[in-house]
Amino acid sequence: MSELVTYELNDGIAVLTLNNGKVNALSPEVIVALNEALDRAQEAGAIVVLTGQQGILSGGYDLKVMMKGPEQAIALVTAGSALTRRMLAHPQPIIVACGGHAVAKGAFLLLASDYRLGVEGEFLIGLNEVQIGMTMHHVGILLARDRLSPAMFQRSVINAEMFTPQAALAAGFLDRVVAPDWLMAAALDVAQQMKKLNPGAHRHTKLKARKALLEALDSAIVTDGRTSVVG
Repeated sequence: MSELVTYELNDGIAVLTLNNGKVNALSPEVIVALNEALDRAQEAGAIVVLTGQQGILSGGYDLKVMMKGPEQAIALVTAGSALTRRMLAHPQPIIVACGGHAVAKGAFLLLASDYRLGVEGEFLIGLNEVQIGMTMHHVGILLARDRLSPAMFQRSVINAEMFTPQAALAAGFLDRVVAPDWLMAAALDVAQQMKKLNPGAHRHTKLKARKALLEALDSAIVTDGRTSVVG
């Protein structure tokens, strides 16, 4: 397992920690490591808690890779979209403990999870793609439309508005905001509560509830693979 994503299993809960520099940029290697960690958690039948360093979940895709050229950018976005789709269909619950900022693909990690905790503080959460010259991809539009409130969807996707944690809670990026010192304790408490769910009922209900979204994402991933994400 790459140290880009650390994996710790304890009492049926797998804690996955992003560890790629100051902003936890999502590079191809990080996405591979995340998939490997999810493989391990799935094999163990463990509830997943995904987190990052204090102050940051992720600042989004690795811009050094995105700027190498359209082929590299499309490949990275395609891999990221496949990860999003996998998270939405993951058989065990996925909880995200966001210790600060979550930007662009970092915010999509929130939208692809089953329960999202953020922290109080001067942090920003949102989709800044349009602001930095990227046309929002079809997968991103579908996921944001599904998880965000209608008004906030427009402000987030089209206007690239960034939100404080409390505003992100109202928008639909988060389910709960806690004090920073309580983040992991709160996430583990949610995980313990989710242990009370019947695993099969949770898995089948999740797939039934998200069936239309997952099918639309499958089609959108193919479409995005033929479309430039810049300009």
